[in-house]
Amino acid sequence: MSRPANPVTVPLADYSPQHFLLAAVDGVATVTLNRPERKNPLTFESYRELTDFFRACAFDDAVKSIVVTGAGGNFSSGGDVFEIIGPLVKMDTKGLTAFTRMTGDLVKAMRACPQPIVAAVEGICAGAGAIIAMASDMRLAASGAKVAFLFNKVGLGGCDMGACAILPRIIGQSRASELLYTGRFMTAEEGERWGFFSRIVTPEQVLSQAQLLAKQVADGPTFGNTMTKRMLAMEWAMSVEEAIEAEAVAQALCMTTADFERAFEAFANKVKPVFRGD
Repeated sequence: MSRPANPVTVPLADYSPQHFLLAAVDGVATVTLNRPERKNPLTFESYRELTDFFRACAFDDAVKSIVVTGAGGNFSSGGDVFEIIGPLVKMDTKGLTAFTRMTGDLVKAMRACPQPIVAAVEGICAGAGAIIAMASDMRLAASGAKVAFLFNKVGLGGCDMGACAILPRIIGQSRASELLYTGRFMTAEEGERWGFFSRIVTPEQVLSQAQLLAKQVADGPTFGNTMTKRMLAMEWAMSVEEAIEAEAVAQALCMTTADFERAFEAFANKVKPVFRGD
């Protein structure tokens, strides 16, 4: 249960993770869960490495947005039954709590990561895989995708990795309760109708469309996008009056950036602004 020996200390474009694939192009980093023969399950090691990756993103200004996807036609089947669930039944309370806090750290890292995250969901997206999609800022579905929060299917509660806090805010309390109590699969059509997915595209297009969306975000004002993500998270715990005041301060800070001035100059000259992230 120790931390990995080599956390991310190099630019992400030059980083070679051991437990997922990483490609960085034009400001968009694409993370691909890559165990297709098992529907891309997570292990103790991949949890830690993903957490370290999202934390490291805060220190790489070249990365403007992130796409998360899975290899081989599936997003992720969740925690590996034999590599995670098997060992867990032999642990004591201290070890189990260390594990559940470690998995929760992945969601914390994704939420704290300044770059907006787009999930490209295809095929099976279950358990911890569903949590990763949930913790992303935006989600696109391939037709035929299925999402399930399976925790009660293995004798656990649906209260895992922030699901009881985040999922109701996305799809509503009653719908979230149904999924968390039953562990049933939510279809792509239900997910789009309920607001979990922004839209449904063909399996052949889901990754390219997610990357296109991420590129549109990456081409925007970096500081402004980061501030939007921060405020979307912080305002959960604010009154409307507090949120209005917080946004006044946040927007004033955005107005101090060079990108704000560039946007005005571009408008005055009737050209499209080119943001540089400063």
